[in-house]
Amino acid sequence: MDLKKIIKNNQNNVKNIIRLITKQENEDIEQEVYIKVWQKSDRYEEQGKFTGWIGTIAKNFSKDYLQSSTKKIQDNSCSDENKVNEIKDKSDNPESAFIRKERQKRIVKAINSLKPKLREVIMMYEIDGLSYEYIAQALNCPIGTVKSRLFTAKQELANLLADLF
Repeated sequence: MDLKKIIKNNQNNVKNIIRLITKQENEDIEQEVYIKVWQKSDRYEEQGKFTGWIGTIAKNFSKDYLQSSTKKIQDNSCSDENKVNEIKDKSDNPESAFIRKERQKRIVKAINSLKPKLREVIMMYEIDGLSYEYIAQALNCPIGTVKSRLFTAKQELANLLADLF
């Protein structure tokens, strides 16, 4: 097994999966993924694509990272909230700025109240602008599942934020 070739062929995919799940570049996770690939390469069974196997390892390491206590201590603020705050409004009026901030807080709170699988899909699709296909690959699930989760997430958000519309 040529590890340099594996890294070269899968580097972009691994980086994208890590970025999608952790919302940041993380070379430590990337290195851990390649170490795990190297350690477990003898167990790989050619039932599916090799890139899918590496993608699953990257996804699992990224999720473990998010769940780790060091990450929770390190990340005191919600990355979802930061993304929503990046959305600019053209009004300069202090009153409208206050209303906008309150509205953004409600939207973030509603998104954070969703089940993790729904929240993950809505963030990837609506905030990050990713395609169904890419999300399905990153989450290692069928496109139909992505569409179903997205539909359910939108329905729940519409119910939670009905008075904003």
